[in-house]
Amino acid sequence: MKLLASPSSSGVLTFICAVSMTVSVYSTADDIQFPKTIAWSAYPTGTGGYSQAVAIGNILQRQYSTNLRVIPGRNDVSRLATLRAERVHFSAGGSESVYAQEGILNFASKIWGPQPVRAMLSNYSDACSFTFATAADANIMSIADMKGKRMTFVQGAPSLNNATAALLAYANLSWDDVIPVEVGGYNASIDAVLNDRADAAGGACNSPPFLRIEASPRGLRWPELPHDDAEAVARVRAKLPWYVPHIAVEGPTIGENGIQVFSSAYPFLVTLEDADEVLVYNMVKVMMEHFEEYKENAPGANGWAIGRQKFDQAFVPYHPGAIRYFKEIGVWKDTAESRNQANLRRQLILQDAWQTFLLAAPEDYRAFEEGWLRAREAALGAEGLITLGEGL
Repeated sequence: MKLLASPSSSGVLTFICAVSMTVSVYSTADDIQFPKTIAWSAYPTGTGGYSQAVAIGNILQRQYSTNLRVIPGRNDVSRLATLRAERVHFSAGGSESVYAQEGILNFASKIWGPQPVRAMLSNYSDACSFTFATAADANIMSIADMKGKRMTFVQGAPSLNNATAALLAYANLSWDDVIPVEVGGYNASIDAVLNDRADAAGGACNSPPFLRIEASPRGLRWPELPHDDAEAVARVRAKLPWYVPHIAVEGPTIGENGIQVFSSAYPFLVTLEDADEVLVYNMVKVMMEHFEEYKENAPGANGWAIGRQKFDQAFVPYHPGAIRYFKEIGVWKDTAESRNQANLRRQLILQDAWQTFLLAAPEDYRAFEEGWLRAREAALGAEGLITLGEGL
């Protein structure tokens, strides 16, 4: 499927150097072939995802004479806009890939709609993909204590903001129960806590910017989300079914016994369905075969291990190039194939619903998005599929 390039979002497409997306010019090593330059979009510089991409890039340069250009995107749309516009080959982000597949939140607009996202690899690290980092002096001991506190709201980042809503639901809270503090990006949310404009920000447990909060006069505290409260866990997963209860043992101030949180794949390496199969296969193969060489070179990089891939719990279908490698090494089982076929079917239902909706869609942008969300929910409901709950 050939997708139209989206317009620039927050300047992300003012990309300092054009990257050729052709795979006809290769560098080689053994049986691996790569173009001279591969481009990823990722979270901003200083984050765990960006640092991991750099570590993997060092392997590509040293072993295959291939440059990995990492393009930081400050929000969900910017990271995927470069992918759809064919300015990067792959995107190493988070839940925004699921939201793009679903055509919801920022991807419910006329220029987006449900996207044919394909998974390549997931990182389930010893840290966590998203939880609340709070200033110790705000005295937030539990999620219930978030009521009335100042929580960062990252503009253009529905994956972060909706994850916040899901974790607040653990204590039967919502955005209406906290004081939203709007910030322009992920790093700006950390600055807001440091500058006493906010009391809490969300992110990965081992995200390097949280070290700044720990070292500040305000200090750092992680409120836990105990897993023995079944109803609270169910409220979180009703909003984010790809989030699972998790013990995080990596991150500033976290002791050896860890903390009870939730987690999902972060980074989540994805591409689109029409990505070159050989390139996808080779990227996955290199990341797995050189895992021991980079796993200690960036926070959370150990989460890329093949044994931590959760094929039978995936919510996005895998690219054939990735599946080819997984089959070769014997880890793609019947349960993985069954789940993948179900995810492909979900995408087809969503994309068919989108095309049908466009035939008589309203011109007004607000009416368009509201109408699409109703049409989307009806299409999924008719097939007995989860719609991702209220508020999406």
